[in-house]
Amino acid sequence: MTTLVPLNRIDSQKIEDLLDIGFGKDRHGRTAYRLRQGVSAIPELSFAAVDGDILQGIIQCWPIRLSCLNGKKLPMILLGPVAVHPDYQGHGIGQTLVQHSLDVADSSDITGHDAVMLIGDPEYYNRFFGFSDEETGDWRLPGPVEKRRLLARLTSPRLRDRAGMVEADAPALQKEG
Repeated sequence: MTTLVPLNRIDSQKIEDLLDIGFGKDRHGRTAYRLRQGVSAIPELSFAAVDGDILQGIIQCWPIRLSCLNGKKLPMILLGPVAVHPDYQGHGIGQTLVQHSLDVADSSDITGHDAVMLIGDPEYYNRFFGFSDEETGDWRLPGPVEKRRLLARLTSPRLRDRAGMVEADAPALQKEG
């Protein structure tokens, strides 16, 4: 039976092996990885799907921010990577991991919880979770990205109609006051 556990309970080599299977050993050169440099994943939002000792899938979330043209730095959360071992794909594990992380974020006071961004399949993430590219057209990233795959789920208006550079948010995991 699949259960979700905090990702920090899983051996880091098992996580790396699963990410290599899902995204390839050259994954560290991708734009999303540039957003993760120098920061740690948010432990409260990062989970593993396991069945006993078997790692079926993982999700990680990261602190990022939109550095706006007017100088404001608006915190957000980067959702991903989401990886499911090929033997367990098609069973809803990825969807369960994403929904669980979003539910925890929605009920938390983690900085940026109301603005979750990802790079992914727009049809899938819109259909199941309400992500869209409507507000991300003027956002830049530290590397190439297909604009239609740059998605956000905003539950407050603070990032609407904003332009700027998305970057890692080094003061990770601050709580809103």
